[in-house]
Amino acid sequence: MAKNIKDYTVEEAWNEIEKNLNEDPKPIEGMNVVYQYDISGDEGETYQLHLSEGKAKVEKGTPAEADCTLQMSAEDFKEMLVGKLNGTAAFMSGKLKVKGNIGLAMKLENLLRQYDTSQYE
Repeated sequence: MAKNIKDYTVEEAWNEIEKNLNEDPKPIEGMNVVYQYDISGDEGETYQLHLSEGKAKVEKGTPAEADCTLQMSAEDFKEMLVGKLNGTAAFMSGKLKVKGNIGLAMKLENLLRQYDTSQYE
Protein backbone atom coordinates (compact mmCIF):
# COMPACT_ATOMS: atom_id res chain seq x y z
CA MET A 1 0.00 0.00 0.00
CA ALA A 2 1.35 3.41 -0.95
CA LYS A 3 2.01 5.68 1.96
CA ASN A 4 0.26 9.00 2.42
CA ILE A 5 2.08 11.95 0.84
CA LYS A 6 2.04 13.54 4.30
CA ASP A 7 4.29 10.68 5.44
CA TYR A 8 6.80 11.32 2.65
CA THR A 9 9.71 13.56 3.32
CA VAL A 10 10.03 16.41 0.83
CA GLU A 11 13.04 14.62 -0.64
CA GLU A 12 11.03 11.39 -1.11
CA ALA A 13 8.27 13.40 -2.79
CA TRP A 14 10.80 14.87 -5.23
CA ASN A 15 12.15 11.38 -5.96
CA GLU A 16 8.60 10.26 -6.83
CA ILE A 17 8.06 13.32 -9.05
CA GLU A 18 11.28 12.62 -10.93
CA LYS A 19 10.40 8.93 -11.33
CA ASN A 20 6.86 9.67 -12.58
CA LEU A 21 8.01 12.32 -15.06
CA ASN A 22 10.60 9.97 -16.53
CA GLU A 23 8.19 7.01 -16.69
CA ASP A 24 5.75 9.08 -18.77
CA PRO A 25 7.77 11.85 -20.48
CA LYS A 26 5.16 12.80 -23.11
CA PRO A 27 3.88 15.90 -21.20
CA ILE A 28 7.43 17.26 -20.79
CA GLU A 29 8.63 16.67 -24.34
CA GLY A 30 9.96 19.84 -25.92
CA MET A 31 10.41 21.60 -22.59
CA ASN A 32 13.77 23.07 -21.67
CA VAL A 33 13.38 24.76 -18.31
CA VAL A 34 14.75 24.80 -14.77
CA TYR A 35 12.26 25.20 -11.93
CA GLN A 36 13.56 25.94 -8.46
CA TYR A 37 11.61 25.26 -5.28
CA ASP A 38 12.76 26.97 -2.11
CA ILE A 39 11.03 24.87 0.54
CA SER A 40 10.80 26.31 4.05
CA GLY A 41 10.02 24.72 7.40
CA ASP A 42 11.46 21.67 9.17
CA GLU A 43 12.29 20.04 5.84
CA GLY A 44 13.54 23.27 4.33
CA GLU A 45 15.77 22.75 1.32
CA THR A 46 16.20 24.03 -2.21
CA TYR A 47 15.39 21.68 -5.08
CA GLN A 48 15.66 22.20 -8.80
CA LEU A 49 13.57 20.38 -11.37
CA HIS A 50 15.39 20.26 -14.70
CA LEU A 51 13.21 19.43 -17.72
CA SER A 52 15.17 18.95 -20.92
CA GLU A 53 14.88 16.74 -23.99
CA GLY A 54 11.98 14.76 -22.52
CA LYS A 55 13.86 13.95 -19.32
CA ALA A 56 13.39 15.14 -15.77
CA LYS A 57 16.12 15.47 -13.17
CA VAL A 58 15.74 16.69 -9.61
CA GLU A 59 18.76 18.12 -7.83
CA LYS A 60 19.28 19.58 -4.39
CA GLY A 61 20.72 23.05 -4.20
CA THR A 62 21.19 25.52 -7.04
CA PRO A 63 23.46 23.90 -9.64
CA ALA A 64 21.87 25.92 -12.47
CA GLU A 65 20.21 29.28 -12.95
CA ALA A 66 16.46 28.85 -12.53
CA ASP A 67 13.94 30.10 -15.09
CA CYS A 68 11.26 30.19 -12.39
CA THR A 69 11.61 30.04 -8.60
CA LEU A 70 8.75 29.01 -6.32
CA GLN A 71 8.89 29.54 -2.56
CA MET A 72 6.56 27.72 -0.16
CA SER A 73 6.48 25.67 3.02
CA ALA A 74 6.96 21.90 3.02
CA GLU A 75 3.38 21.47 4.29
CA ASP A 76 1.90 23.60 1.48
CA PHE A 77 4.10 21.82 -1.09
CA LYS A 78 2.63 18.45 -0.05
CA GLU A 79 -0.91 19.88 -0.09
CA MET A 80 -0.33 21.09 -3.65
CA LEU A 81 0.96 17.69 -4.75
CA VAL A 82 -2.26 15.95 -3.76
CA GLY A 83 -4.44 18.69 -5.24
CA LYS A 84 -5.71 20.06 -1.94
CA LEU A 85 -4.05 23.43 -2.52
CA ASN A 86 -4.54 25.23 -5.82
CA GLY A 87 -1.49 27.11 -7.10
CA THR A 88 -3.42 30.27 -7.88
CA ALA A 89 -5.10 30.27 -4.47
CA ALA A 90 -1.74 29.63 -2.80
CA PHE A 91 -0.20 32.54 -4.72
CA MET A 92 -3.08 34.91 -3.93
CA SER A 93 -3.00 34.01 -0.22
CA GLY A 94 0.76 34.43 0.04
CA LYS A 95 1.47 30.72 0.62
CA LEU A 96 3.33 30.60 -2.69
CA LYS A 97 5.75 33.21 -3.96
CA VAL A 98 6.99 33.15 -7.55
CA LYS A 99 10.12 34.80 -8.91
CA GLY A 100 10.83 34.88 -12.60
CA ASN A 101 8.42 33.73 -15.28
CA ILE A 102 4.97 33.34 -13.69
CA GLY A 103 3.70 31.76 -16.91
CA LEU A 104 6.16 28.91 -16.36
CA ALA A 105 4.81 28.45 -12.83
CA MET A 106 1.27 28.11 -14.18
CA LYS A 107 2.49 25.69 -16.84
CA LEU A 108 4.17 23.56 -14.16
CA GLU A 109 0.97 23.23 -12.14
CA ASN A 110 -0.92 22.08 -15.24
CA LEU A 111 1.91 19.70 -16.09
CA LEU A 112 1.99 18.09 -12.65
CA ARG A 113 -1.79 17.63 -12.73
CA GLN A 114 -1.34 15.29 -15.68
CA TYR A 115 0.36 12.83 -13.34
CA ASP A 116 -1.85 10.91 -10.95
CA THR A 117 -0.87 11.80 -7.40
CA SER A 118 -4.06 10.36 -5.90
CA GLN A 119 -2.20 7.13 -5.17
CA TYR A 120 -0.21 9.07 -2.57
CA GLU A 121 -3.17 10.56 -0.68
